Amino acid sequence: MLPDRQSDLLIDEIEPARPSFFSRSGFKRSRGAVLESVFREDRLFLILSVFIGIFSGLSVVCFRFAINWARIYLLGSGAVLSPVRLVLAPTLTGLVIAVLVIHVFPLARGSGVNQTKAALYIYNGYIPLRTAVGKFITSALAIGSGQSLGPEDPSLQIGASLASAIGRTMNLSRDRMRLIAPVGAAAGLAAAFNAPISAVLFVIEEVIGRWTAGILGSVVLSAVSSVVVMRWFLGSESLFRIPPVQLQQPSELVAYGILGVLGGLASVAFASGIGTLRAKCRQLPGWTQYFQPAIAGLLIGCIARLGAPQIMGAGYEYMDRAMHGQFTWQMLALLAGLKIIATLLSFSSGTPGGMFAPTLFIGAMLGASIGGAEHIFLPHLTISPGTYALVGMGVLFAGFLRAPMTSVFMVLEVSGNYSIILPVLIANTFAYLISRTLQPIAIFDVLTRQDGLDLPSMEEQREEGILRVEDAMRPAPDVVDAEETFDRARQRFAAIPPPEELVVRLDPTGWCTLTRDAVETMINEGKGAMTLNSVLATQPIPFLHPDHPLETALRFTDRVPLVPVVNRANFRKLEGIISQRDVLVRYREFGEG
Repeated sequence: MLPDRQSDLLIDEIEPARPSFFSRSGFKRSRGAVLESVFREDRLFLILSVFIGIFSGLSVVCFRFAINWARIYLLGSGAVLSPVRLVLAPTLTGLVIAVLVIHVFPLARGSGVNQTKAALYIYNGYIPLRTAVGKFITSALAIGSGQSLGPEDPSLQIGASLASAIGRTMNLSRDRMRLIAPVGAAAGLAAAFNAPISAVLFVIEEVIGRWTAGILGSVVLSAVSSVVVMRWFLGSESLFRIPPVQLQQPSELVAYGILGVLGGLASVAFASGIGTLRAKCRQLPGWTQYFQPAIAGLLIGCIARLGAPQIMGAGYEYMDRAMHGQFTWQMLALLAGLKIIATLLSFSSGTPGGMFAPTLFIGAMLGASIGGAEHIFLPHLTISPGTYALVGMGVLFAGFLRAPMTSVFMVLEVSGNYSIILPVLIANTFAYLISRTLQPIAIFDVLTRQDGLDLPSMEEQREEGILRVEDAMRPAPDVVDAEETFDRARQRFAAIPPPEELVVRLDPTGWCTLTRDAVETMINEGKGAMTLNSVLATQPIPFLHPDHPLETALRFTDRVPLVPVVNRANFRKLEGIISQRDVLVRYREFGEG
């Protein structure tokens, strides 16, 4: 079964639609009805978010233990790994993983981020629980055997799958089901990273793309509760032992700018390599899917056997050592390059696992190597290699994963030191801008299109120009005062071509429009001497402001032919007018441009 049929597989697994306990139709007396009598659905959703976080935290704890056990069993527990195991463990385990992915858990392939987005935008929040089981088993085997992948992305998908299962059990409405997968994703990622703020930001920045008070509350509750559970079992220590970090002189920002530029270039090379190699692997005959993970494992094992076992697995311990200056800058640069190659092999082969940890590894090694080299050529700099490594993590995160806000807070949350904020902002901004310039399509969007899906690009939405009312409105016509009479209004109509309407400023506030037919009707009824305000004061129409999004105008122009556009500081000052035709013409021009 080929990977490009994953979406078909998921459609086949979706259960028949069941009546929602919270929908207007199909309501029946059950536990959902009882709960609805006590809680509104939005309140129940917040409560469920806490339980989603608890279960996700427990699953991530078990996942971490499973990875460690797999590593000990497959690679050994000694300080020096057996050369034979270095080669055979990832190779033979790759064969087992391929069989499991092809025949048992076909939806477990890949990292899990795009699968969670697909659940939100395509499958109404549905992720089979079997996907969580498959992701747990196959990713633990892959990472434990030495494949160059990380546990964060799988943890994200495991949390999303558990949340989807809980939502189906409670028979939530469709709108809530669509949002429950990202809530679980935030919980899983927060527990894997031990960083709730970064998890919340990443899910909002990359998965959901927007937020409201309700969404933010649910995501935060799930992330916090999962981290509490994780810390209860594994402790509250961060992933790394952070060395002292401080910015001693402003000139050091130039060095961080150089790191951002080089990190941006490395991000482009990394993303381009994955996009190219993965596409080529998917074009190979179907039977090769059984051997691609094994071949990737064999090549990674050979690299490790030749003297670089640090590239195997997530590599957290080696990132920690890099921060404390335990490698030469040449070795660090070599490890960064080899990790890129190893991750290209693992991920492109379809082996389940994530890209977060490899991205951090490459960034840490690249940053520390650049810091070591700059100390040789620029000895007056007082920055420690550990600081460069820490900033390098954020640089690759911003450049490769294209989540600029998350990358900043991730470094701050991991380091616990806000004095590093300026270097992180400078370096991450350079990396993000260079990556976006040289590779306009983000890596997650590339992978989505290779999978045959059309998911919204959060980055494209952020960068997309927004049309506003001022872009389509016409200049303000002469305003008619409400104290004028209908006879005077007839005279005004004689001066303008049909079928224009008059815009009337009501007293004391408000706006209205007046048609020729209405004026003639009032005059024919003998009411020509009456003031406009006496008749129209009870018929005000909605108005807009120039900075309103143009789509807002569509809500009014369908029922009000001509909508006034007024000044925000002075509601009695007319800036322009807009009609439905004006809106549609501007949208057409925008699309053609």
